[in-house]
Amino acid sequence: MDGKPGATETDRFATLHEAAEILLDELSERYLVERRESKEPLGLDDALVRTVRLIPRMPTAAPLAVHFTEPGLAVRFGRWWAESLPACACETCDEDPAILAERLRIHTDALIEGGLWERVRRGLSGSWFETRLIGTGVKSDREGPLSAAGARDARRGGFAAAIQWAPWQRRSL
Repeated sequence: MDGKPGATETDRFATLHEAAEILLDELSERYLVERRESKEPLGLDDALVRTVRLIPRMPTAAPLAVHFTEPGLAVRFGRWWAESLPACACETCDEDPAILAERLRIHTDALIEGGLWERVRRGLSGSWFETRLIGTGVKSDREGPLSAAGARDARRGGFAAAIQWAPWQRRSL
């Protein structure tokens, strides 16, 4: 565990929290975004966790949310892209916090460059979301089921056709 005898999982991933803080500060300074901080549950029965949202002033650019969890982060881009860093915090998986921090930066760079694509797909068994993140160092697809209400809401929001989120606008110097 980071080479420190007796290090706890919280200690091990503290550098990941620090990297997220630095990244959020840099993005807030560099881009036209509204920064919102709150305490929110991740799920219905979950404890409240610190959440930082960066919402671009241009509505065609995708928002970013970072939830500071124990031991790491839960990250959301746009409407459906969700990722847990680490995916597993056990000693056997032994995910490296430095590599996770780099993944956070690479994926966030792809988001702010306009590399996030999302849509709703209808099927015989229901509706699904599809999302794709493409940028330097990342090309990844994800999909998952949507409830009937979630699918209706998404279609009303314009997600029936594929949407490619726009790049974030830089602040003027």
